[in-house]
Parts: sequence; C-alpha cells; structure tokens
Amino acid sequence: MASSGAAANLWVLLGLGIAGVLLATRRLRRPARADHGAFIARLELLPPPQPPPPQAPHPLTGLCFAIADALHVSGYITSFGSLEWAKTHDADAQTSPVVSTLVDGGAICVGKTVIDEMAYSIHGENKHFDTPTNPAAPDRVPGGCSSGSAVAVAGGMVDFALGIDSIGGVRIPGAYCGVLAFRPSHAVVSSTGVIPVAPSLDTIGWFARDPSVLRRVGHLLLRLPYADIHPPRHFYIADDCFELSKIPARRLTQVVTKSVEKLFGRQVSRVNLDKYLASKIPSLRNYSNGHANGDSKSPSLLTLCNAMRLLHKCEFKDQHMEWINSAKPAVDTRIVNNLSEDGDSDLDVCQVARNETRLALGALLKDDGILVIPTALGCPPKLNAKELSSESYNSQTLCLSSLASMSGCCQVSIPLGTHDKCPISVSFIARHGGDRFLLDTIQTMYATIQEQVEILAKSNVSSKQAMNEEAAEAAKEKGNAAFKEKQWQKAVNFYTEAIKLNGKIATYYSNRAAAFLELTNYRQAEADCTSAIELDPKSVKAYLRRGTAREMMGYYKEAVEDFNHALVLEPMNKTAGVAINRLKKLFQ
Repeated sequence: MASSGAAANLWVLLGLGIAGVLLATRRLRRPARADHGAFIARLELLPPPQPPPPQAPHPLTGLCFAIADALHVSGYITSFGSLEWAKTHDADAQTSPVVSTLVDGGAICVGKTVIDEMAYSIHGENKHFDTPTNPAAPDRVPGGCSSGSAVAVAGGMVDFALGIDSIGGVRIPGAYCGVLAFRPSHAVVSSTGVIPVAPSLDTIGWFARDPSVLRRVGHLLLRLPYADIHPPRHFYIADDCFELSKIPARRLTQVVTKSVEKLFGRQVSRVNLDKYLASKIPSLRNYSNGHANGDSKSPSLLTLCNAMRLLHKCEFKDQHMEWINSAKPAVDTRIVNNLSEDGDSDLDVCQVARNETRLALGALLKDDGILVIPTALGCPPKLNAKELSSESYNSQTLCLSSLASMSGCCQVSIPLGTHDKCPISVSFIARHGGDRFLLDTIQTMYATIQEQVEILAKSNVSSKQAMNEEAAEAAKEKGNAAFKEKQWQKAVNFYTEAIKLNGKIATYYSNRAAAFLELTNYRQAEADCTSAIELDPKSVKAYLRRGTAREMMGYYKEAVEDFNHALVLEPMNKTAGVAINRLKKLFQ
C-alpha cells in the first residue's frame, strides 16, 4: 500500500510539472488568433446606394474600416477598453458623426477594435480584452491607445481604421505596427459621439497601409474641396530629436534627405528643436510640476512633455474621476495611482504653453514647411518588458509625441522598413490647419520614400558584406602567418573565422584543410577540400590535399582520382605525379 501511495504521489507531481511546463509554454507562445485579437465586436454598417449616373460614385466605395471602441455606434455599448465601463453604461442611442460620414461616403464599417483601458496608456496592453498581437512583430507590444485599429490595418483585415490620439494614441501604434498613421490638427474633425479623454489634446486619427486611402479618408473627414497640390518648400530635420532615438539617425534621416533631393531638388535644413522651443516658449521656463529635468539632452522638450502629461491627467480626471471612484477596484491600479499624484496648480501655465507651442511651430513651418522627427524612440518594446513601466522610457517617448499634442499641429507617421526585424518610422509635422498640405505631401512622396528605404537596405547589406569580406581576408592572412610558424590549431581557428565571415571563398577551406592535415584530422581535411572544390572546381591545391587526406585514410582509388584531376588541371604538377606513382606501387 505504501508503495502504491508513493507512486500515486509521484504521478501527481509529474502531472503538476507537465502542467507547469504547458502553462509556461502558453505564456511564452501566444496562440494565433484569426483577427490578431484586434476586435472586440463585429458589426456591419452599410453605405447608402450609389447615386445614378452621371453623378460620381461615393468617394470611399469598395473600402472597409474599423473604429476604436471609444466611438459610439447606435445600439452598441461603447466599452472604452473596460468591461466594468461596459457593465455600467447603456447602449448608445446615436452613431458618431465621424463614423456616419465615412459610411455615407461609401465605406463599410465592420467592427469595433480594442483600446487600452480608458484610452489612458500608449503601450497597447489591455487586461480586459487581452493585448492585440502586433502582426509586424508578434513578440512586441502593438502600441496604444488605439492598438486594435493599428493591428486591424497592419493585418490586412480592413483598409483603414479610426483611433483616438491624445498623447500619441494613433501615432505610436502606427509606428509600432508599421502602417501610416495620421493625427489631424486639433479640433478640425468632430469629436461628437466620442468618449473624451483630455479634450484640449484629443483628436480622431486614422490608419492606412496605402497613402491614397489615407488621403481619401482625410479629404472626406476634413471636408476639403478640390484644390491643386502645392509642394513643400522647406524640410526641417530636428537633429536633437533623432539623437534621442535608439535607431541610428542616418538610418532614418537619409531616406528623407534622398527623397527630398530626388523629388524637389532641394536640400533639407537642420534644426535644434529644443533650443528653438526654449527661445520661443517663455512659459516653459516658468513651468514646474515636480518633474526634474536633470541632465536631459532636451530639457525644453521634456518640460513640454511634462506639461502635456499634466493636462492629460487633469482633464481626464475632470471627465472620469467620479466614475473611477465608483468602480475603483476594477480600474487598473496604474491609472488610479497616476491620477492621485499632485501638480494641478500649474494647469494654467500648461494652457499658455499650448498656445505658445502652436505659435512657435507655425512661425517655423509657415504654409509650406515640414518638420521631420522620429515617431518613437526605436523598436517597439517586447511584451511584458520592464521598460514599459519605466518613467524614463515613457517620458522620452512622450517627448516626441508632445510636439503635435501640445501645438495642435497635424502629424503623420510613415513606415521606413525594419530594424532588427521590427518596424521603424519617421513623422512629418505641418502647421495647425495644414492637413491637406500634409496629406498631399505624403501622397506625393510615399512611393519615393519606400524606394529609398529599399535602396538604403541594399546598400547597408552591401556595406556590411564588404566589411565582412575585408575582415575575412585579414583573418586568412593571420591564419597563413600561424601556419608558417607551425601553429596548426591557431591557423585552423583563423581560417574558421574567415569562413564564418565569408563562406564563399575556396581558398579559406583549402587552407584550413592543409592545417587539418598537419593535425592528422584527415576526415575534416577531406570535407574542407570538397567544399573548396564545389566553390572552385579548378582548385589544384584542393584536389592535392583531398587526395592526400584520402590516401591517409586508405581510400587509394579515390586518392588516385584526385591526383589525376590535379594533373589534368596542371599537367606539370610534380606533387600529383609523385603521388600517383607512389600509389601505383601499392597496387603492384
């Protein structure tokens, strides 16, 4: 009985162990989801019938779209990224005018998408509906707050999608998921029928993969009449902002400079944006909300960011604190803790900073200028990474977002391929009210930008290849020197290094074979000679060394074939002739 009880306990322990392994595997490998977890609800809002000829068809005919779950649809509960919110609110009586405009324009609305809880974060995580999977980098966060909309576009499930952007909620997920993301000028798109987050910062933005779709949606929402496209005359690259980026600045800026030169025949201008803001926004010198700038490379940008975060927090509290107090146990503690921090006394200064920032960027950009900055710090963070809760990371990321949020200017995030297998991007910013100009600029430049991305990627590969080839030659020379000094193993190591750097050179394999012969490692010598012959069928030394290796292993017939092949290639080769005569005597 005792032994059977022990066996049972053993099976229980084994079962628990296997269950633990399975649980850990599930945590490490997220199961594939058909819609990448982008949607919380599927629906279908159909456009009206097409007008009869000769009238033009609806401008968005043939397109489908999704909306972030902060926009109302009649008959549906807007959950605002929270199951608790959904439980305590009724179905909406009216559809958001923005949604109705798009449907009336010919597009089909197919669903509501996940947002961060109460649209408060920039990471794309949601404990209620789970974090949508980033199609461009499944092990990375999708960015927030409009994570589901960005994922739906990146995953090809819709042609475009709406999101909400207060402090980066459209631009950051656009950058992390590798799609176009447009934040319009503040207050130019109606926010009626949308749950507010921070009204002085809120905008309704949109995502698309195709710049023509991005522009068509913009022209409809912005109610823009037809007008000729006027090209940009000035491009300002904010060098100090690119210094904040973890991606090499040249990798981001060269694409823009080459594209501008090719399309417009102009040079870009360089600007230190932090110094410019310091000289144009006096309220930043007077502002303090308890955040020390310390040794920040961009103190003015960081101060502007702090002012934005205070506005965001205070206006969010005005909108939702009463409900949060009633549902506090169900609200993310990070939201509650952030809202409990002091600093409301500087709110008036923050509003002054908003106005001064708009004037400052307006004076710099005028009607035909584009400011170029990174959209985000670099590659999207990994899921559950420590940096997601890092104050330093969040501050630096929001520094970049604060420019458009605080000035009310329009901004578009443009994908620039990948770095370390993750999407990267830059942003163009135009003055407040310059939305048509910015959309037209992207339409004009996008194909050339992507062409330059490809050219740069190829040149980087070529440059790296050239560096590897040079290093391989240096390793070979070191191997030759070691061989002359009869340091056989050291020679093998150097030749191995050369092969790793450039495995397409027959000499490296043949030389390593010679060192292996000295070490009496005949099998490896034979293999290296075979590799050398495959790369260079006329390598006499490789045939001689393989013949020697095969002779030492007793494969005399094969050895004779190798020596004969060497003689065919080089009829006067004495080494091959001597070897053949020696082997013939063995057969006599």
